[in-house]
Amino acid sequence: MYQIKTLIGMYALITHTLNIMPALLFIMVKSGIKKIIEDQEVEKEKIGTTEKIIKREQLDPWQRFVQNDLIKVTMGVKRSGKTVFIHLLLKKHNYAYVNFDDERLTFIEKDDLNDVLESLYEIYGDFEYLLLDEVQNVPGWELFVNRLQRNKIKVFVTGSNANLLSKELSTHLTGRFIEMEILPFSFREFLLYRGIEKIKTTTRERARLKKNLGEYMELGGFPEVVKDPEIRNKYLSSLYSSIITRDIIARYNIRFVKTFREMATTLISNFSHTITFNRLKNIHGFKSIHTAKNYVEYLSDAYLIYILGKYSPKPKEIANSPKKLYVTDTGLINTLSVSASKNKGDLLENLVFLQLERKRAQNPNMEMYYWRDYQGREIDFVIRIGKSVDTLIQVTYASDRDEIDSREIKSILKGASLLKCKNLLVITWDYEDEEIIDGKKIVYTPAWKWLLGLD
Repeated sequence: MYQIKTLIGMYALITHTLNIMPALLFIMVKSGIKKIIEDQEVEKEKIGTTEKIIKREQLDPWQRFVQNDLIKVTMGVKRSGKTVFIHLLLKKHNYAYVNFDDERLTFIEKDDLNDVLESLYEIYGDFEYLLLDEVQNVPGWELFVNRLQRNKIKVFVTGSNANLLSKELSTHLTGRFIEMEILPFSFREFLLYRGIEKIKTTTRERARLKKNLGEYMELGGFPEVVKDPEIRNKYLSSLYSSIITRDIIARYNIRFVKTFREMATTLISNFSHTITFNRLKNIHGFKSIHTAKNYVEYLSDAYLIYILGKYSPKPKEIANSPKKLYVTDTGLINTLSVSASKNKGDLLENLVFLQLERKRAQNPNMEMYYWRDYQGREIDFVIRIGKSVDTLIQVTYASDRDEIDSREIKSILKGASLLKCKNLLVITWDYEDEEIIDGKKIVYTPAWKWLLGLD
């Protein structure tokens, strides 16, 4: 069977040589859409039967929203497990499914969406729930979703571009949707995939957990890599290239492709460190600081990187401060970073950030910053809940108290006084204790314990 895109591209030739009426071509295209969705329906039915699927940590908190009439929007980096997550949410319900990231559907435009809907009804019959996968690939999708909601269909949407989704949602679906963010596997999910469900704290088990944490920090949490670690470099390089090429360069019509790629590599190689748009401008020869800012935003919108602002009670200072950068997966860092040697302390800090981001995604009152004063003292993470600073966190790859840099302690104590915060946490590789300095209690906890919520 000819691919649909090819049929449309050859429309003039077909009608000229075979004298096929446009109505007949329309029927052929519509038939092709149905065939593609039928193929996808077969793939849908295989989920959980032909491959190992684990229960994601966010599944239970989101179960209560399944029957809600609000549109559910699941966002996150490509191949992080968003689609499987929604399939698990809906597995007990009668739902239809279409994946717009299928290359055979790249021709779809908003005027074709009704044909897609008709095909879905032909294949699935009456359905109450509908999953639209990577729907941002279709211009005007939000108006279609709007209509579906008015017709009492419970719509689930996935996407991997924050800017496109948020702009369209805020314009057309204000107040009628909720967002969920899905990241690659957490450490607990990584262990669960490996069959480690019950966590014990015996000496042997502690050693096993630390070994697994080291492997998790090296491999990252993309499901396909966790499933088959041997493919890490090839798979992640290909995924990264696809996101850069299809979802950023092509979508935003970036002219200076080589320069953009070089800047992206620079950012990934500077994970867990601060950057400024002016420095990026100078390094890569951009004509304006706005170009650097836009490029960083494109990478952030595609969920490849996260940007953290400096804590300040003044919004303008937050906006103008250097930004701290984190990457969506440590496996990507180990595959792509040009750093001669990977700093395990920086990798551990990146892991801690990602776990904090998982928590923030479920708590709308939580905000995250770093802190630095004019004397260069720095705190890795400032957690604010509502209007109050709740917790200060330092991260260090230390296995003993003597390995912890005294500047880390001085910084968190200074920050505690200035920010009026009593919860002081130092996440280590393998050191656990508490101590009181100048009347302030500092808690030291191993990363494996904190990542598993056992602290």
